[in-house]
Amino acid sequence: MTGRRVLATLFRFQSVFGLVVVFAAAIVFSPSNDGDLVFLGADNLLNVVRAISEIGILAVGMTLVILVGGIDLSVGSVLGLASVGVAELLTTNDWALVPAVLAILALGLGFGLVQGVASARFRIQSFIVTLAGMQIARGLARMWSGGEGVSITYGDGPGQAPVPFSLLGERTFNGTVPIPALIFVVVAALAMVLLRVSAFSRHIYAIGGNEKAARLSGVPVVRVKVLVFGICGLLAALAGIVHAGQLNFGGPNDGNGYELNAIAAVVIGGTSLSGGRGTVLGTVAGALLVGVLDNILQLNNIDSNVQLIVVGVVIVFAAGLQRLRPGRAQAGP
Repeated sequence: MTGRRVLATLFRFQSVFGLVVVFAAAIVFSPSNDGDLVFLGADNLLNVVRAISEIGILAVGMTLVILVGGIDLSVGSVLGLASVGVAELLTTNDWALVPAVLAILALGLGFGLVQGVASARFRIQSFIVTLAGMQIARGLARMWSGGEGVSITYGDGPGQAPVPFSLLGERTFNGTVPIPALIFVVVAALAMVLLRVSAFSRHIYAIGGNEKAARLSGVPVVRVKVLVFGICGLLAALAGIVHAGQLNFGGPNDGNGYELNAIAAVVIGGTSLSGGRGTVLGTVAGALLVGVLDNILQLNNIDSNVQLIVVGVVIVFAAGLQRLRPGRAQAGP
């Protein structure tokens, strides 16, 4: 029994152990500069977290959706729509910073809620709903921007964004921690708390474990699913705002393929695609694992096509481990 518990723990935290292994390998294969390992440099490690911040924010929302047995293919397009929207509002429309940010967050929330209603209330598969949502969000982004990217310049004059928005591309704590990385950490921490202490989290796991049983037990299945999709849309919009702030640019094609990277982080993190099992901690570790892997391959000048192959192999391996997980039919955190 003890052996089974140890094995179950290893599978539950497979992404954390995987991250440790990949981190150790990155140290071994890191190039050096004047005797110092480039990978272990503070700037490089912080850049890894900054680089995965947008995908990480998307992956947190994706985790919640997958936990209830759904999928959201629209998050990359919603990110693009949000990046265009915030850039347009701040420059072309001369909106103040707070109203513009709140409007875009509300847009993402509303987009997610509509998809949640279509999926949960009308019983349309989330794959189909969000596939359509992906196309709709991308089309809206292109219509809003006229098919062109929107550059963001800062100042007090017409057509210029408020200077504080530029902080999204800066670092805090004496110029060390990238602000996008800090936002990612805060989002992940809030999601972890949500899934630890709230009745809402128990409903999420119950629905993903056995939706019919959850409904018979009095769980408000439709309401929970709609809220989960709303949160996912909200976080996609937040990622789009961060994206525009980092690049000083909002493009209608931004975020293309990001939904696949977010799903990859969730799968590598040990969340079951059938729902009912997984953690935000695992997703964070999965995102970091991919970030570290990409970073060490780039530091060694490995061909980008090889990088894609390596990440693909890791995804298949992580998904395969789920088939061997003890008690995988059981639901719960």
